[in-house]
Amino acid sequence: MTTVLVGRRPLTLLPEKAAFIAASGTLLVADAHIGKAVSFRALGVPVPRGTTSETLAGLSALLARTGARRIVFLGDFLHSAHAHAPATLAAVTAWRDAHRALELVLVRGNHDDRAGDPPASLGIRVVDEPFAQDGFALCHHPRRRPGEYVLAGHLHPCVGLGSRGWDHLRLPCFWFGDDVGVLPAFGAFTGMHAIRAGAADRVYAVGDGVVAAMPPAGERCAA
Repeated sequence: MTTVLVGRRPLTLLPEKAAFIAASGTLLVADAHIGKAVSFRALGVPVPRGTTSETLAGLSALLARTGARRIVFLGDFLHSAHAHAPATLAAVTAWRDAHRALELVLVRGNHDDRAGDPPASLGIRVVDEPFAQDGFALCHHPRRRPGEYVLAGHLHPCVGLGSRGWDHLRLPCFWFGDDVGVLPAFGAFTGMHAIRAGAADRVYAVGDGVVAAMPPAGERCAA
């Protein structure tokens, strides 16, 4: 894990593609996209099974590692209305039952608008952006807000390493500008997309259990 100053406040970047605010025990998770695979299968697209269980297991491992008391989901917790399928909700409910003391907050994202709020039985507080926490404006969409530092998701950012030939690697990344920071997508079944970082922006790539600062660069990976 790597702790950096973001908006003049410490933020710990985790190689599991989440961030942690130690002062309040708050875990920040962007773009879990639970139920994305079942949503694709409902449309007739053959995709792997087990991605929801993998995402939930990743959350449990992070809770054990950090001792977090709260998770704030930065939007797109559920992928679509198909995520309300009985098997998917049963898995999420079993995970929630194992962590009933945990405070959960969901900042609605664009996929949440289409999926609908999670069932009330899950005990998730659902809010519109921005959600104020530890001096940050927690959002889904990475848009500037005057006088605030925004932490958001939505973009699924990645960085490209290597040559333009065959030896090219794409890694998820954290991306911090002067007043907006973007977290990588957390879900086990999510894509990655191009970013164009400014000369003064800070980019931290995630790979092989490590968060590594990248040198200043222009255009990053192509999705």
